[in-house]
Amino acid sequence: MERLQHHWYRLSPLHLLLYPISIVFRALSALRRFLYRSGILAAVKLPVPVVIVGNISVGGTGKTPLILWLAQQLIDNGWHPGIVSRGYGSNGKHGGVPREVTADNVADEVGDEPLLMAQRALCPVWTGRDRPAAAQALLAAHPECDIILSDDGMQHYRLRRDAEIAVVDGARRFGNGMLLPAGPLREPVSRLREVDAVVVNGGPAQGNEFTMHLEGNIFYNLLNPGIVASPADLAGKRLHAIAGIGHPQRFFAHLEQFGLRITPHPFPDHHRFNADDLAFVEADAILMTEKDAVKCAAFATERCWALRVDALVSPPLTQLILEKVTP
Repeated sequence: MERLQHHWYRLSPLHLLLYPISIVFRALSALRRFLYRSGILAAVKLPVPVVIVGNISVGGTGKTPLILWLAQQLIDNGWHPGIVSRGYGSNGKHGGVPREVTADNVADEVGDEPLLMAQRALCPVWTGRDRPAAAQALLAAHPECDIILSDDGMQHYRLRRDAEIAVVDGARRFGNGMLLPAGPLREPVSRLREVDAVVVNGGPAQGNEFTMHLEGNIFYNLLNPGIVASPADLAGKRLHAIAGIGHPQRFFAHLEQFGLRITPHPFPDHHRFNADDLAFVEADAILMTEKDAVKCAAFATERCWALRVDALVSPPLTQLILEKVTP
């Protein structure tokens, strides 16, 4: 899959073979969506509003920071959100059955993104392959929750939704514009005309799109989280940076904006790190994202530092979502 991704942002002779498969994938995707929209396949309606935060492309676009931002906005406006996620990246030992994620879980059990969201402690977080079942279990355990945020659920049509937010990578956009496996798209770009909001992470907005940027300049030590450092504290040190996210270069560029000189080490999205991955003998400090930090905490040393980032989103998005979910 990693080798194939290099072809998603350009055209090559390989596409002569991949494009026909993409046509079949597009037809099947459209058929599945039609079956749910027409009611031939039943969608589950929850007793509370549901907001989907997803994308039409494979790979990280910044959904997790946006969900955390949205959860905080809802809390500030008197709502009590709960978050459901498939728990991608977990080892599957629990069979994908609904379960609550707590801060003391490990990423291999529940997935890196759900664990990160649970550690922020804004609201309950549940995972499960069956999102409607996970949401129902969350509501049963936390009856105070009056709205559900679904992580990466745009194509999970079995869960009926009241609002959809699609996140777009501002740097990579839609690659070569083709559907899987010839390109990075799960659904055609035209799908974005049907969502309630398009949020562009780290790039200029077009038309009615909303902008989002990730901000943060404080690193915390994985071995001693109470110890923090600024970019100035790390300047002049031998720095190595790791990133097992959908777009590693975004993290590396963020570090370079601080004036830090780093040796970058990109890994596949949701990579399961081990101690050998961090065995950089000459490094004074190893920098990573929070998403990677939850997977490295068990074997972290005093050289490991995570950068906390938060989403900064166009303010009108809050009002739009409140209008969609308020009876």
